[in-house]
Amino acid sequence: MRRNILHAGAANLKYEIREIVGAGNEIRALGQQMTWENIGDPVAKGEAPPDWIRDIVADLLDKRESWAYCETQGVRHVREFLANRVNERGGARITSDDIIFFNGLGDAVATVYGFLSREARVLGPSPAYSTHSSAEAAHSGYNHVTYELDPYDGWLPDLDDIRNKVKYNDSIAGILLLSPDNPTGAVYPREVLEEIAAVARENDIFIIADEIYANIVYDGRGRLNMSEWIGDVPGIAMRGISKEYPWPGARCGWLEVLNKGRDRAFGRYIDSLIAAKRLEVSSTTLPQMSIPLVMSDPRYEAHLEAREEMFAERAEEVAAAFRGCEHVVFNKPSGAFYYTVMFKPGLLRNDQVLHIENPQVAATVERMVAGVEPDKRFVYYLMGATGIVVVPLTGFQCSHHGFRGTLLETDDAKRAWILETLRDSIDAYVASANYAPAAVGTIPAS
Repeated sequence: MRRNILHAGAANLKYEIREIVGAGNEIRALGQQMTWENIGDPVAKGEAPPDWIRDIVADLLDKRESWAYCETQGVRHVREFLANRVNERGGARITSDDIIFFNGLGDAVATVYGFLSREARVLGPSPAYSTHSSAEAAHSGYNHVTYELDPYDGWLPDLDDIRNKVKYNDSIAGILLLSPDNPTGAVYPREVLEEIAAVARENDIFIIADEIYANIVYDGRGRLNMSEWIGDVPGIAMRGISKEYPWPGARCGWLEVLNKGRDRAFGRYIDSLIAAKRLEVSSTTLPQMSIPLVMSDPRYEAHLEAREEMFAERAEEVAAAFRGCEHVVFNKPSGAFYYTVMFKPGLLRNDQVLHIENPQVAATVERMVAGVEPDKRFVYYLMGATGIVVVPLTGFQCSHHGFRGTLLETDDAKRAWILETLRDSIDAYVASANYAPAAVGTIPAS
């Protein structure tokens, strides 16, 4: 074309969690049965919202207003309900005007970063959740700026790294955190969160907290919301129902804007997000209308507690599977429904393999691994040999090598097989560097 029409940040739009599906489908087409451990969709893995939640949603179909547009920021009585819940927790207070609904948090993330000044950067964690890191990098046209999560300290944020990067890079206007974290499953203690808030306060910047998993916390950790620890710092909490009901297909997420009036520039920025939302008219109405009915139901707290107990048990299963594995660093998750396995530094090489029975699959995998990161090489061999699809850790804007799996498989026997196969595959893959590929033992596919 006579003009370059490509956005400067287009090359930064990467989402390994779904991009790995293309490779998996190619291998599946050659006859390998696949086990998808890459996507955080509880429904796809066999879970469903309880009958009483489904009944509430079904009843809303008979409400005329559930088929209509709602106000730009969302259904008013729903926003009032959510604002009251925030205020009941104590800490920063909000009104219904501080709630903004979006068509899922993916929509919210794109808008939040898309309407920042291009020169304003948001410092995010590494490993990073791809939706945030890609959107932040794309808005600026440069690589995402990150602080380290420490695998030797439970994947907690390196506070000195945050302080130094904020202090010496005046383009940083905000700090992003995820607690519970995706991909690591870490839950940050209050003192860590308050220290991050202190850094933001000292440097006159804002905070974004992705709290989509805020009500999936276990292993003795209590739930803690941004409004309770942020103090007077301007901030944005991102919430939704996709992981809680669970109802990912609803595409219903919202922002809770905290301390908007504390800073004029921050207030004008939030106004720009609302103005952008007006161009879309409104967000999806029916899922919003379900929120007060579901969350005020006396069964909701028991529902959340039962799911937390379920994921706590599964987290213990994963910890048991990797306990004593000399090749990896593993931290048992305390929230969300993911876990991260990190290979010890220097362990992966470009001559390691897993035996693949199907010669077509073997040839395809060998083609796929040309020039890729060492952990991605392992992930591709794992797909070819066992059909298990996990996400390489380097796909999360991370220099460590490893992979992310989920706690979502509902079939107990299959979940046990997945964990046993992952452990055996790690051992076989590392050992294969000392042998010819033909001598590597086969990892059974089922």
